[in-house]
Amino acid sequence: MTAPSQARLKAACEAIARADPALARAYELTGLPVWRAGEPTYAMLARMITHQQISLGAAASIWTRTEALLGSVTPEAVLAADADALRACGQSRPKAGHLISIAEAIVTGTLNLPRVCSAPLDEARRELVSVRGIGPWTAELFLLYATGAMDAFPVGDVGLMEAHKRLSSAETRMEIKAFTAHAEVWRPYRGVAAHLLWAWLHLDRGDAAPAPS
Repeated sequence: MTAPSQARLKAACEAIARADPALARAYELTGLPVWRAGEPTYAMLARMITHQQISLGAAASIWTRTEALLGSVTPEAVLAADADALRACGQSRPKAGHLISIAEAIVTGTLNLPRVCSAPLDEARRELVSVRGIGPWTAELFLLYATGAMDAFPVGDVGLMEAHKRLSSAETRMEIKAFTAHAEVWRPYRGVAAHLLWAWLHLDRGDAAPAPS
């Protein structure tokens, strides 16, 4: 589990605040964001898969049932269960398949998480997305949380796009392509920008930012 130092985070926030008025406003309101960090495990990836495209409440319930089924969420435990058992926890058919394919990749060595965490960012991305079930969004989140990669960026994250729209006082949210292009001004700190936008969004909603596991 790695997170940038407070000094690096402060320097990055100041740089992106100078580059983008919306980020300047977020930084003014939130201060230094708490970096979301977690252990680079299969369980982290499995939880991310579980949370995709459903509400936080539904995802939490499904994840609780999945943990109850497996005990410890490991590749071996998933492979010892079966897809039907995972679906009975609430996992969709595709997600159950993805959990199994990622578990198989780790057990066979096709996916090596310690290697991913020590590799240059582009190499780490390639290894992650080569596994069925790990798309670019999941790969970028994993690299943010597990390695502290300051330029990892979950393209297409609706929360980020919505936060930026509101901070910019724009009438409409940018499309994914336009938002991705806009995010270029945040390099090499796109991951820091994501944390600032998430921090502002949770502050605006009055809730606490969830931590990965």
